[in-house]
Amino acid sequence: MVVTDSSDSGTILRVRGPLEFKCQLDSTDALLMQKVISRTFATLHSQVKSESCVLTVCDSSLIIWPNKGVYVTPEEITPNTLCEDIHQWIQTYEQESAGKRSSKKKNKKSSAASVINLRLMMDVTKTGPLSAPILRRTLQKSHFLSTTLPMDCVVRTTCSDTIKDAFERLLEALTHQLCEMEKVTLQHMKGATLLVPEPLHFLLPEPKGLVTVVYPAGVPDSQLETHRKKLHQQFELPDDWPYFRRANAFHFSNEPYKDGYLRNPHMVLTHPTLDNGKVYLVQGIYSYHHYMQDHMDDNGWGCAYRSLQTICSWFTQQGYVERAVPTHREIQQTLVDVGDKQGSFVGSRQWIGSIEVQVVLNQLLEVTSKIMFVSQGSELASKGRELANHFLTEGTPIMIGGGVLAHTILGVAWSETTGQIRYLILDPHYTGAEDLQVITDKGWCGWKGPDFWDQTAYYNLCLPQRPKVI
Repeated sequence: MVVTDSSDSGTILRVRGPLEFKCQLDSTDALLMQKVISRTFATLHSQVKSESCVLTVCDSSLIIWPNKGVYVTPEEITPNTLCEDIHQWIQTYEQESAGKRSSKKKNKKSSAASVINLRLMMDVTKTGPLSAPILRRTLQKSHFLSTTLPMDCVVRTTCSDTIKDAFERLLEALTHQLCEMEKVTLQHMKGATLLVPEPLHFLLPEPKGLVTVVYPAGVPDSQLETHRKKLHQQFELPDDWPYFRRANAFHFSNEPYKDGYLRNPHMVLTHPTLDNGKVYLVQGIYSYHHYMQDHMDDNGWGCAYRSLQTICSWFTQQGYVERAVPTHREIQQTLVDVGDKQGSFVGSRQWIGSIEVQVVLNQLLEVTSKIMFVSQGSELASKGRELANHFLTEGTPIMIGGGVLAHTILGVAWSETTGQIRYLILDPHYTGAEDLQVITDKGWCGWKGPDFWDQTAYYNLCLPQRPKVI
């Protein structure tokens, strides 16, 4: 396990690459097999610490031999070069690859943390005379184990760290991860079958930062609860939030989400300023679901379905549930199954409201919800305390329905002294592409005042409650 500081400045070095694990088991005795496996891991430790270990910077011409006195090619880079200057070589490489003229000197990168990806490799060529191969033939029964260890280590650097400093820490992280992989491999070994150890990164609340944990691949989260409890105790975390479930693994900013949905578009917005006001926001990750996605034409009737999908995505991406976000048809079928709707409702274009959202959350996700009734929109301005408390304690998105419209509330800015309030609204009525700038510039995700609501219409708010699980 490796913990790195998670401050906003600096650069994250992330090295990934395969290490080939191969060993021959000549005995079925458990202790002897464990010794052979441990010796194999010791060999891998030696490889990582040897001069054959090579780290290449992705999308650049940089090659680093960390155990050769941090030897780097090209020679303009030295062990005392600042680590953040690697960005300049990545930029240069990208421009030269595109056939553009460029200089080695570039502007400094922004103060926000960025990721430099590296590839772990082994140099198999050696200088000196070649020795002739020797072949031996041995007849005996044995079990040959072969797998690939997916190494994945991260180290955060500061603006003053040199390449030598950073890569020494990166090697320490690699060797430590091998130790963790050995523990997991031996602990979950079943006869002569090995489970591949799987490193995952988790971002914990300040000041703990980014933590790397190794899990056995193929073992579900439900069977790792004891291990997670130990991690919670080690990092002094509360037992009512699934910090270490796989769904909570840290997502690096330079990696796109494969499903195509935008995550947390509100993060780029500037918070409103209120006299003595505070901002209370949704906690965790959600996907933005809106009209016309998933090849589904629900323009004009599907806003509550989309708000419900956003809420479901929150529970999935926080690791509370392992099911996919339900489709419109699955939502409708659920309401039929519980007796809330007639069979003809499935496949229709009928609206649903906050009460139906509550029913579906309870039936599909086993999530309970509170319902807040507001007789007219003008009363919403007086609900600042209740809404602030929800985001402070539960942190889930809120579905609000009134008249024929539904929206998702992601937070509030509220002043206890003046009563001023602003609502952070995610609008499911958007019909365009997943363009973050358009969505935020045009207000499809943005802060709204009390006049956003119809002052005379009644509203029902569905406030999902976060399960208390580890």
